[in-house]
Amino acid sequence: MEKRKAYIIKSSSVTRRAVCVDALNEDEILSFLREDETRIKKFNHVIELLIQGIRVSELYDKEDIDESCKDVTAIKMFKTGQNIRLYCKEQKDNSGTFYVIIGELLKKKKSNKNTAKEKSLISKVSKYEYEVAER
Repeated sequence: MEKRKAYIIKSSSVTRRAVCVDALNEDEILSFLREDETRIKKFNHVIELLIQGIRVSELYDKEDIDESCKDVTAIKMFKTGQNIRLYCKEQKDNSGTFYVIIGELLKKKKSNKNTAKEKSLISKVSKYEYEVAER
């Protein structure tokens, strides 16, 4: 496992859920999303659903390519256009807080199936172990 740091983007003490972003990839991920107003709007919508514990498989789902990647998910944005993927790691802490941590960005998924490129990113994220921090 590769130890990494993640920062909380949004959290709820009521649902005990938080969405975080990988500290090393934060600038690239958030800059890309902020380039386009529709991207950041969609991203904020998906984050709000995740914080509330609402899982819509069209927007957020598991990326089960093999057993080692069972805790890797993807935020799926604009599947019929830009087809952006944000690969995430799910983890819980000792207090029971559930974290969705955005680890890697794929700016455009080009096929329905996961290609070697996607599988490589999914596998990479599965090896991350996060220490979550607030700013």
